[in-house]
Amino acid sequence: MLDRGFHHDGSADHVSTLAPEPGETVTVFLRTPKDHRTGVHVRSTPDGEPHFTEAVVDRETPDEIWWRADVTVRNPVTRYRFLLTGDGGYRWLNAAGLHDRDVPDSADFRLLSYAPPPVWAADSMVYEIFPDRFARSGADRTYPGWAVPAGWDDPVTGAGPDTSVQVFGGDLDGVTARLDHVTGLGMNTLYLTPVFPAPSNHRYNASSFTEVDPLLGGDAAYRTLVDEAHRRGIRILGDLTTNHCGSTHPWFLAAARDKDAAEREMFHFGDDALGYEAWVGVASLPKLNWAGERLRRLMTGDADSVVRRWLRFGLDGWRIDVANMTGRLRETDLTREVAALIRRAAAEENPEALLVAEHAHDASGDLDGDGWHGTMNYAGFTRPVWSWLRGPDVRLPFLGVPAPIPRLGADRIVRTMRAFAAQASWRSLVHSWSILSSHDTARIRTVCGGDEALVEIAAGLMFTLPGAPMVLAGDELGLEGAWGEDGRRPMPWDRPERWRTATLDAYRRLAALRRDEPALRHGGLRWLHASADALAFVRERAGERLLVLAARAAHEPVRLPLGAAGTPLYGGAGIVPGPDGTVVLPADGPAFHVWRLG
Repeated sequence: MLDRGFHHDGSADHVSTLAPEPGETVTVFLRTPKDHRTGVHVRSTPDGEPHFTEAVVDRETPDEIWWRADVTVRNPVTRYRFLLTGDGGYRWLNAAGLHDRDVPDSADFRLLSYAPPPVWAADSMVYEIFPDRFARSGADRTYPGWAVPAGWDDPVTGAGPDTSVQVFGGDLDGVTARLDHVTGLGMNTLYLTPVFPAPSNHRYNASSFTEVDPLLGGDAAYRTLVDEAHRRGIRILGDLTTNHCGSTHPWFLAAARDKDAAEREMFHFGDDALGYEAWVGVASLPKLNWAGERLRRLMTGDADSVVRRWLRFGLDGWRIDVANMTGRLRETDLTREVAALIRRAAAEENPEALLVAEHAHDASGDLDGDGWHGTMNYAGFTRPVWSWLRGPDVRLPFLGVPAPIPRLGADRIVRTMRAFAAQASWRSLVHSWSILSSHDTARIRTVCGGDEALVEIAAGLMFTLPGAPMVLAGDELGLEGAWGEDGRRPMPWDRPERWRTATLDAYRRLAALRRDEPALRHGGLRWLHASADALAFVRERAGERLLVLAARAAHEPVRLPLGAAGTPLYGGAGIVPGPDGTVVLPADGPAFHVWRLG
């Protein structure tokens, strides 16, 4: 067992309240082996000064001791960890695991007294739609001059001047017509990439934030989609570019035309090659300047500001595009301030609004404040899963790194997951999105070399580990794609022979498992085993324990001191009782198993 029987996490089994008020005393619980009967303290750092409280035994079970201690939430982010002394020597337990040496505070457990995320978000299962490629309603549309129309079965143009202007004609009425597919899959939250007018198929270069693109059906089609989604119990999130707008946006046109224009302060003008700052130098994406009041007012402050008006329209929250760069430029760093402004505006319009930030690497510096509720967890989920399940012969770029995806053992990818999870609170972790593919990446089936068994394992991890599963439309059908644009192939609704029905069935069963098992949505996480080809963990809540085993190949049998039999919930294989209260898990692979422990 990875931490030799010592365990604490931020779930309800181990923390008396997940939404403490400032100044509240929170009781935290630590689990230790039966032979650890002395020397447990909790260390917190109120106002920056270390403080120790001795823990007392709360209760004992046949296998472990539960210790109890109090932590006062003196600061908005209160850090704590456990000191273990006695017969076992000098050790610390923090969110990264058990250590036999002193460790920095950066991986301490955290309690947050900021307002909590909306209650519904922990139960969300998100389905991402790129509108142009999802479904066509058949409505007669007049294409603008910039568009290069394509037939639904045409290949995607992956490079060259037509890449961003190739239009397949998906629209919002097409999305509405396919909502039965979303609910049939078991998903309860829609995330649509931008729907604002823009001279591109991706619409991240918005020419307006005040209307829906007529090519998608305009405001009326959006109204129908939002209402129909809500009627079916589906929440819907918009996609907002807070780092930039498009070069055709009236704000930028006015600012570029007149140095004395009021809009001038909303951008960064200079004497470089473009004459203004743009996202990674792309001329069509001028960077917004959050230092001035005008942008803040138009985006968040005014009654009809962008953030507010679309929440009032009916959106249930926002995915924030390029959140990692928003408000950042050279010596200026306003990111957390901007996040707090957006959070405040969103909460005033809808206290149940969710904000999830795009961040492709370590997002921990932007979390645990009064801004984003979570992030798109590429660093702590996508990259390690890709690294473990990459097909043996696959050579693909590794999410922006100038190197192909490595192929690593589960022992290394579990260390990666734990390291990133330890840099933020449990609350931020469980409200972040676990992603196998997005509109910006390769498809998981291509990463796995087309191996459906590996895809099922990847999906199994997405639906059973902490974090909200986010499925890119088409992954459940086995769509392929070697990079972002290639992965944006239209949905093959009228080509059922292209569907991977085994993959679709796996996604449906895994979504149902997550929906039916509270431990998978609200439970804690204990890592039990990680070798090159297999990993095992337990999700547990209020006495319910689910054991998960994932194996990318046949492996040595895994023996665990669980002292309980298991009822199969997924995968079908049984657990073999071993001596001294141990169990032996199946050694087959590729395979994904879930059991309910007695």
